[in-house]
Amino acid sequence: MLNPDGIIVNLIALKMLFGDRGKFVGMVLGLTFAALVMTQQPSIFIGLMTRTYAAIGDVPIADVWVMDPGVQYVEENKPLRDTDLARVRGVAGVAWAVPLYKGIINAKLPDGQTKSIILTGLDDATLIGGPPALIEGRLADLRRADAIIIDREAAENRLRYVGPEGEERSLAIGDEIEINDNRATVVGIGVSTRDFILVPKAFTTYSRAIDFAPPQRRQLTYVLAKGRDGEHPGALARRIEAQTGLKALTSAEFEQLTLDYWMTNTGIPINFGVSVLLGFLVGAAVAGQSFFNFVRENLVHYAVLKAMGLRGGVLVRMVLLQALIVGGIGYGIGVGLTALFGTFMRDTVLAFRMPPALLAFAGVGVLVIVLLSALLAIRAVLRMDPAVVFRG
Repeated sequence: MLNPDGIIVNLIALKMLFGDRGKFVGMVLGLTFAALVMTQQPSIFIGLMTRTYAAIGDVPIADVWVMDPGVQYVEENKPLRDTDLARVRGVAGVAWAVPLYKGIINAKLPDGQTKSIILTGLDDATLIGGPPALIEGRLADLRRADAIIIDREAAENRLRYVGPEGEERSLAIGDEIEINDNRATVVGIGVSTRDFILVPKAFTTYSRAIDFAPPQRRQLTYVLAKGRDGEHPGALARRIEAQTGLKALTSAEFEQLTLDYWMTNTGIPINFGVSVLLGFLVGAAVAGQSFFNFVRENLVHYAVLKAMGLRGGVLVRMVLLQALIVGGIGYGIGVGLTALFGTFMRDTVLAFRMPPALLAFAGVGVLVIVLLSALLAIRAVLRMDPAVVFRG
């Protein structure tokens, strides 16, 4: 006797599902596409947005960033007065404070090409704010005459030049370039996080950066501050603001400020949101229609089971089992393809970041699709007349 609560019913449901290969493949492809779009596009979006504050994350030693009150994101250059550095150092709870220069300056390569670079000037004494890692040279080499360190990605790609024999080559240690008509010698190749604006990065000392930069009354871009042991960064930032009148933010607050600026002042979130929504709708339409057609074509089998005495709840369970299996397979393939895509795109100009929460987001999206598809199919199964088995 057939046990409606046993394994046999599930096996029948699976045999029905896998027996119609055309419909099965169609359903899986629809859900794969939906899962792919719901993970790939948000991963690119998240990766792109995290690049907006990459420069902040590359200086983890600083507790507080001090800046002009009008600054809205990290690449915005609104210089401070030189005396502001001493004022920050005088605030109670500050262990140390150092200057940081950031500016976009023209540089002439050895073959005469002119490129724009982001020049970062580090405190001469401590060299705080440099690239997180070096693959050639030492950070201390910046104290040599006319020394600069170039970011690896920039040296290998955006700052490539044509050598004297007509060969294209990367910028390397020992090469000389001109920065605003000043000679600069490459003494190191660093590795820093790719940023949003994709302008080549170069690092030097603060005093040399001021010499390289076009003359202006104010040059100090940021003051980086570190609190004493036990000093909460947020409390220190509020104290600096109260005593200096400048904007002082913790690293996390500055990252959020920068992110909010790009989120609210660009159409990037809307563009990616539309892509994800279209992927969801297309996947839902394809998978939903395929699953409904699958169930409708198998109504005769459900009718036989119903005529044999299976209750409606058991039939519902069979439909849900089929929908969840298709959803699980489609979700797994879609997420797998996204992960493979991310692996191939690693360390390229294309931004990509797939946090665990995104997997849950895509999983919920696929679950909604399969449940909606199953509800339509269940309605047809429950309204079915078992007598259809004996007709014709």
